[in-house]
Amino acid sequence: MRKKTDGPDRMGCPAFGRQAAILSSVLFVLGLSACQSTPDPTPEQMSRTKVETAPADLQLLCATTVAQSGGVDESRVLPVGSRKLDARTYHVDLNVDGRSTSCVVDDDGKILSVGAIAAS
Repeated sequence: MRKKTDGPDRMGCPAFGRQAAILSSVLFVLGLSACQSTPDPTPEQMSRTKVETAPADLQLLCATTVAQSGGVDESRVLPVGSRKLDARTYHVDLNVDGRSTSCVVDDDGKILSVGAIAAS
């Protein structure tokens, strides 16, 4: 004799109810797994770990030097970026009242070059 599948099962549940119970259980487990937090990335996995910037004192030294060489007030010169060129030198980008310039400085604070302030 053939078993009828769309009627109640041994526990009295219709077949579609059993499928719905299984589906809701799977969705519940998936929902719980989505709530787990991931650990914080290690410093090696962070995006800015590979770029070395100039120390703040060297950036400010460049800003002061550019202000003096350009005859502008020091408060008008702002370091806006920097990067390490080699083991001992840094390139510092500066903004002087909306105009760009740059400076190269070494670890000892010796200014190696100062760019001219770009025309606006």
